[in-house]
Amino acid sequence: MAAYIVFTREKTRNASALEQYKKLVPPSFQQHPATIRALRCRHEVLEGPAIEDIIILEFPSYEEAKAWYQSPEYQAACERRFQGGDYRCILTEGVATK
Repeated sequence: MAAYIVFTREKTRNASALEQYKKLVPPSFQQHPATIRALRCRHEVLEGPAIEDIIILEFPSYEEAKAWYQSPEYQAACERRFQGGDYRCILTEGVATK
């Protein structure tokens, strides 16, 4: 069953650190299959606080999504994201397809 990681950026604090993050993330997918479903696309918050950006990643399973997030490659990139802005990151399992 597919799983999704959803990132929302609520506030940018250091644009330079976020640029470094964007360069460090792609290599983290080499050993972790993911499909980008939304990447800095047009969005509209219909309920809740405003966000600056959204990214949605699809993985083959919950376990594979978590393995990517916890991988040393991605955790190294995370340091730049943590410096660059305030984010929310959600891991969710998708629904079974017939």
